[in-house]
Amino acid sequence: MLLLMLAVAAAAPDVPMPPPPPGMERVEPLPPVTPAEGDEAEAPEGPSEVDEMRALEETTLEPAAKSDAALREQLQRLGLGNALRERIEQALDDAEGSGESLPFVLDPVTDVAAFDVSLVKDRYDIPVEMQPLVAQYLHFFQHQGRKWYRRWMGRSTRYIPMMQPVLVEAGLPKDTVYLAMIESGFSTQARSWAAAVGPWQFIAGTADMFHLKRDFWLDERNDFMKSTKAAAAYLSQLYANHGHWYLAWAGYNTGGGRVRWITTRYGTRDFWELSNKKPGFAKETKHYVPKLIAAALIAKHPEAFGFSQDEFEYEKPLEYDEVPLDTQVDLDVLARIANTTLEDLKVLNPELKRWCTPPASEKEPYIVRVPKGQAKATTEGVAKLGPGERLNFKVHRVAKGDTLSGVATKYASAAEAIMRVNGIKSARSLKLGTDLLIPVPSAASLKAGKTDAVIERQVARARRSGLTTRPEDEVPAGTQKTAAAPAGTMTVAQVNGKTRVTYGIGSGDSLWSIAQRFDVSVSDLKNWNEALPKSARALKLGTALTIWPGPKANLGAAK
Repeated sequence: MLLLMLAVAAAAPDVPMPPPPPGMERVEPLPPVTPAEGDEAEAPEGPSEVDEMRALEETTLEPAAKSDAALREQLQRLGLGNALRERIEQALDDAEGSGESLPFVLDPVTDVAAFDVSLVKDRYDIPVEMQPLVAQYLHFFQHQGRKWYRRWMGRSTRYIPMMQPVLVEAGLPKDTVYLAMIESGFSTQARSWAAAVGPWQFIAGTADMFHLKRDFWLDERNDFMKSTKAAAAYLSQLYANHGHWYLAWAGYNTGGGRVRWITTRYGTRDFWELSNKKPGFAKETKHYVPKLIAAALIAKHPEAFGFSQDEFEYEKPLEYDEVPLDTQVDLDVLARIANTTLEDLKVLNPELKRWCTPPASEKEPYIVRVPKGQAKATTEGVAKLGPGERLNFKVHRVAKGDTLSGVATKYASAAEAIMRVNGIKSARSLKLGTDLLIPVPSAASLKAGKTDAVIERQVARARRSGLTTRPEDEVPAGTQKTAAAPAGTMTVAQVNGKTRVTYGIGSGDSLWSIAQRFDVSVSDLKNWNEALPKSARALKLGTALTIWPGPKANLGAAK
């Protein structure tokens, strides 16, 4: 069949087969056996031609006959002057002349448990073996896990072309890249229940060991290049310590110390043997190596394992330029200057946690990625930014009693802008001791007494995305869920069989804290007290509120 494919391709040079996705070896479907255009007069008739073709097809099923030399030997059976032989030989000569190898076609695998992995072993630079768990994972990816595997394959073409050179440069097999496939499905934003982050799923401690920076501004575990370099260093260390890639992979999952303890206890470095020992590897680690092997087998031969190329929505490889910044820049402004979108800019710079680039200077610039060909426009555009477009901010540490509206007022900012910049979804999310990035007006805006354009943009974008807050609903930082002690004066009376409280607003009170204390809603407080100001910032000490408390109200210290 392989020779038939070559024959058809040679006879129809104007219709090239589509190239495989980067980093993948496509398994092309076999074409129908039809004569090439213009061959009708040359094609021999009768059963002898069919017999010869069948003989050639058999060579593709025999591993020992898959080399070019074996194929040329088989051509002798076609006889001199045979048109099919001439086309195949020409295709072989062209492939040798260009330095290309002939496409490898793995026949459909109908029984994964009986799959002969020796057929493809030489296609990998990592060890691949068939074991019962490998077969089970092949079956899992084909069925229950199929939708997930499709997504992984779709992302793989975006990141494999960038990751593999990093691995090879570090001395690792390039197919180690499939470890990132089973770790995160090549997602830069992946986060596990164990707080492992990024495409290579680093936890905080290991990230620190391999110098992945984590701070208020960024998390390099999410970066596809920086995390790959760290993973390469970690895996190199594990391989040097344990002497086999299976044990290095197991160590990546469970920790090198655990692998050392198990190999020392049982006196062997055979992963499969160690997987059967008790005490030994955890179940997740026992499955880790087989899962990686299965993922790699399908990745290079998807059609042989029952996947159609139409199932995968392949993403294009990322192409970008790097630009040094000596100042912080709003990402929305940077996207406009770089002629791209905010979403695409975030894809190129997945380590960024805020709405802007980190602090930078000429001495210590921040390197930002922009779309290919946009480096010059970005550099020139940043240099031309006016005072109203440059980033201005302060960092505020949340103290007891702080509210978003109060902090916004202190810095002449806006609560919605603070929420968007810091990823706050609710006004009740302030936590003591955390740092907030506060967008503040530029000096020029303050001097002119005008609203700052940067802050206005942030507020508008926050509202479009559904981020809104009402001061009366805010929860002062450090406030207990149930108000335990009275903040102001309170008297209680019985009116028509119901309890009525007259409460004088005290220091530190908010409508939310008062509502919590008396087991009512903020809306109830407003309905009962029409004179209440619209803004909680306008609440005045001593203002008397009428409250009809709920059953769980705290009426301690009532008069």
